[in-house]
Amino acid sequence: MTNRIDGAALLNEVEAFHRRFNVFPHEAAYVAVVLWDAHAHLLDCFESTPRLAFLSPEPGSGKSRALEIVETLVPNPMAAVDASAAALFRAVAGVDGKRPTILFDEIDTIFGPKAGENEQLRGFINAGHRRNRPMFRCVGDGANQTVQAFHSYAAVAVAGLGYLPDTIRDRSVNIRMRRRARNETIEPYRTRIHEKEGFALRDRLATWAERVSEQVMNVWPAMPEGVTDRPADVWEPLLAVADAAGGDWPDRAREACVVLVAASKANDKGSLGVRLLTDLRDHVMVGIDRLPTVAILDRLNALDDAPWADLHGKPLDNRRLSRMLAEYMTADNEPITSRNIKAAGSVLKGYYAADLRDAWARYCPPPPESPLPPLPGTENVA
Repeated sequence: MTNRIDGAALLNEVEAFHRRFNVFPHEAAYVAVVLWDAHAHLLDCFESTPRLAFLSPEPGSGKSRALEIVETLVPNPMAAVDASAAALFRAVAGVDGKRPTILFDEIDTIFGPKAGENEQLRGFINAGHRRNRPMFRCVGDGANQTVQAFHSYAAVAVAGLGYLPDTIRDRSVNIRMRRRARNETIEPYRTRIHEKEGFALRDRLATWAERVSEQVMNVWPAMPEGVTDRPADVWEPLLAVADAAGGDWPDRAREACVVLVAASKANDKGSLGVRLLTDLRDHVMVGIDRLPTVAILDRLNALDDAPWADLHGKPLDNRRLSRMLAEYMTADNEPITSRNIKAAGSVLKGYYAADLRDAWARYCPPPPESPLPPLPGTENVA
């Protein structure tokens, strides 16, 4: 009879190992990272695998060290700072049957503003979020090419400056790292000494994972209220791991889920189009049923903490506003376009709130509880 492994106690040890060398921004981050470490050993039990992202606005915030500690705890780690998409396709197919856990440091050099040539890597990371989503590539020379499916399902953790592309960020547990304060201390990490400790924990995680795999397989953990859609996909494997471990981990995991999903929503301005719709609803057309384009642009470009006054060095103009809004539909399923507005004996082009309401309802986050008053001078625009 095999000895039982206390999953909760093991996760506590993994958490303590992280705390020795990492200062995360809040308790929820420790919980999420530990569960992510464990889930990487149970990948075949899940339909999807969340990406783990350590991000910060400035260097020196502990991102790389966090990734380094994760590397000691996950199965078959593969550092992929400069790996090509083709190399990753083949690596995930398995070397001696071993699927790697892919660790990208300095992810901003891959997806930063000057890295547009990396769409294949973006596609690989996105496709690998879900099981049974192979990527197809032509293999061979000249006319002797065949189409081959490359499996892309793999656990991926990244670290870097700034933000991730929307499609990757939405599939990730995002940890916004920050520099340590003077009163926050950690133990110096020495690879030759501490790596072995991480490897020992990794091996115990692997043994525990093997023993609970049937318990975890095909379970549907209860989600905290309000966690649905993509956030639920992200957190489902982590909550399943917490439930299998027992102890206080199921409660801690759901508390962490609520905290990190709320933080992600607070930091997520959505696409530029959603930001435009939201600013129109909450700041520009409050209490107004129509407004000339010139007035809309004036008010958008005057908003503090908004991108409209400096879009790649130029303020938002009539042409770009028209092009962005035309991507969305009215309730009658027609593109949103400007219409004539009669004002002060003249006719100007502008936009009607009625044309925007369907897009507001479909794409924007819930409005503020207390509506803002109309901007001065707009109360009687007709």
